[in-house]
Amino acid sequence: MATEAHEAAGAAGHSAGMPQLDVSTWGNQIFWLVVALVVIFLVLWRVALPRIGAVLAERSGTITNDLAAAEELKQKALAAEKAYNEALEKARVEAGRIVAEAKAEIQADLDKATAKADAEIAAKTAESEARIGEIRAGALESVTEVAKDTAKELVAALGGKADARSVMAAINARLKG
Repeated sequence: MATEAHEAAGAAGHSAGMPQLDVSTWGNQIFWLVVALVVIFLVLWRVALPRIGAVLAERSGTITNDLAAAEELKQKALAAEKAYNEALEKARVEAGRIVAEAKAEIQADLDKATAKADAEIAAKTAESEARIGEIRAGALESVTEVAKDTAKELVAALGGKADARSVMAAINARLKG
């Protein structure tokens, strides 16, 4: 009994195996495979591929537009850089001119101040020389007076007698050299 039940289960298992491997159903499977592939092809050809192509064309256009915009912005940046460099050069030239003017103005002020100081120094020098001349004249008079008094005293001490005119003549002769 067990063997008969086992044989019945084996026969049922043969008929209930995988249908893809059953040679009797291959024609039917091939037909539905071809129908599925044709449907997939038609869906891809009519729906998916045009959409993909449109997306690729749109991306290509966007990339082209972005590259053109980038090139335009690059040209603008180069122009801005050139303008910046020109403005910077003009500013340097202007700064150099301002520095030169300031130096010239300072030099002029310095020359004026130097001339004024030189004039003051010359005036003080002339005044000092005049005072020195007065002091010399005063000193010469003082020396002459002292020499006259000393000569009179010496002549008197030595026992001689000298008049003021002869003492003055001797002092003047000695002072002149």
